[in-house]
Amino acid sequence: MKPALLLIDLQRDYLALPRLEPSAGCLVAGAAELLARCRQRGVPVIFAWTTVHPACDDRMPHWRRDGRWMCVQGSPGHAPPEALQPYASEIVVHKRFFSAFEDGALDRALASLGCDTVWIAGVHLHGCVRATALDAYQRGLRVCVAEDAVGSDDPVHAAITRRYLAARSIAFGPGAALLAGIPCRPVDGAAVESAVADAHAAGTAWRTVALDRRLEHAQRLAELLQAEAPALARQMAGEIGKPVRQARAEVLRGADLVRVAARWAREPGGGTCGEHSEYRDRPLGVVAAITPWNNPVAIPLAKIVAALLFGNAVVWKPAPAVAAISARLHDLIDAVGFPPGLVRRVCGDAALAGRLMSAQGVAAVSLTGSLAAGRAAQEICARRNLPLQAELGGNNAAIVWPDCDLDRAATLIAEAAFGFAGQRCTATRRVIIEDSARAEFLDHLATAVDALVWGDPLSENTDVGPLVSATAAQRIAGLVARAQPSAQMLFQSRRPAPKGDAFFPPTVFACDDALAEIVQEESFGPVLVVQPAHDFEQALSLCNGVPHGLVAALLSRSPERQTRFLDQAQAGILKLGSATADADVEAPFGGWKASGVGPPEHGRWDRSFFTRAQAVYRRDG
Repeated sequence: MKPALLLIDLQRDYLALPRLEPSAGCLVAGAAELLARCRQRGVPVIFAWTTVHPACDDRMPHWRRDGRWMCVQGSPGHAPPEALQPYASEIVVHKRFFSAFEDGALDRALASLGCDTVWIAGVHLHGCVRATALDAYQRGLRVCVAEDAVGSDDPVHAAITRRYLAARSIAFGPGAALLAGIPCRPVDGAAVESAVADAHAAGTAWRTVALDRRLEHAQRLAELLQAEAPALARQMAGEIGKPVRQARAEVLRGADLVRVAARWAREPGGGTCGEHSEYRDRPLGVVAAITPWNNPVAIPLAKIVAALLFGNAVVWKPAPAVAAISARLHDLIDAVGFPPGLVRRVCGDAALAGRLMSAQGVAAVSLTGSLAAGRAAQEICARRNLPLQAELGGNNAAIVWPDCDLDRAATLIAEAAFGFAGQRCTATRRVIIEDSARAEFLDHLATAVDALVWGDPLSENTDVGPLVSATAAQRIAGLVARAQPSAQMLFQSRRPAPKGDAFFPPTVFACDDALAEIVQEESFGPVLVVQPAHDFEQALSLCNGVPHGLVAALLSRSPERQTRFLDQAQAGILKLGSATADADVEAPFGGWKASGVGPPEHGRWDRSFFTRAQAVYRRDG
């Protein structure tokens, strides 16, 4: 195999388009790292650029129709960012339409280099990347797409494209895996199909089991979790770096979620509608539960137990980073007496999750994960007409007003932003502060951040542990570095840095640009952004001015402002007098906008997803 790296349309005009996923900053960083490593390894690099010549107006017809001038030769927008500039010795091919193969120049370049493989990065996955990949496939080339270095402004279309190309032997994998020669192995479909078949067989019998027996299993599981909390917490601290005190709280929260699910499952699920009609709630069948690494006990338990109590079976796909603790949790579920096969666990990456959601025996999907994972699930479930429940993270804001206790507000926000190194979907990621209170609040915040203990996750005193991996810490470092031109770093924790390459210090930025990447994107790390507001109307606009909508908080004593906040904040969870982190096990948990799809989780809302209503009409004769 002799590969060439092909960078498609990584030009400033394309990168400046709105709604790019991932963000332009992330995309450029991923492509730049891949480019640098290819150059170090001697892998040939080819740049493919859309090029418009104004003299002959050879724009694509739809650009001409829309009056759009982009990628004009010689303009700043035609060029790539500095990090992706070609060397003088590297090849640049130009195109008018979609495929980089359109005029034969790329064919000649690959032939001259003796390449039989192309590694593709660039934009847009649903357009030019797709067209180029298919043309390469048609020519008999091996094609690999660097999934951490491709983006699209039409993410659902991109998810469709990814599935379509993967079905045609076009491999997707991280750029680092391509460079390491790690093959993008096909998903073990047989294992997935076997798990679904086992769950379906067990579930057919389970749905006839009396509710009282199901509840007995749940009660035993809650008791077992209570007893196992210290051991599970230590395992979590070792496996993902979650501070042991927070990990133990998660396990106990998981036990509470089991108890709450059991209590609401006892509520009647049917009744009379009219003289001849009635309704009943029926189980869905086999539910695919796809869960993240950051809450590896509570999130799976909430999904699995609620599904079982309402008569379903479950095939569970945990995140690869928590393979050991998910195996232990699965053993505990089996230990309380649930029938064999009723809960099956399958392990793998995003490709396996896609295969599971696509499996014929799956009747519904409950997912907690990234926005990209949610896009993929939406595409699959829409195509198959499956119910989908998805929680997709949060870029959460806390509005702080001068009439609150600023010292208390700073303490609450510091813990909510930096506990577990900010790796919570409910973490406070943005603080919106009224101008006159900014200086005083920041003084309190600096003190509160310095008071947080970061270090060994096995210590009971630790508030902020490492990130889940060194790679995650490098990602945060890249985000912080990219933020510097448009945002000002105010301070980082002044405590001595712990040893280890997965640690990153709690960091606070100020940013006036509401459209900056560090404001718009969910960092999922120990980074807090302070945004100034001149008045409360602007504060609400800033709060709502991001794609996500999971949690929003207000710290103000004013009843008028509280009423306006409750009326206008666009999030599934609203908090008064506290920061954004944490949630009540009885309350609905679900996001608005990009943060959620389908019904919320927990409590009485479980029934709305894990069952479906069925009307029955009865007449004599």
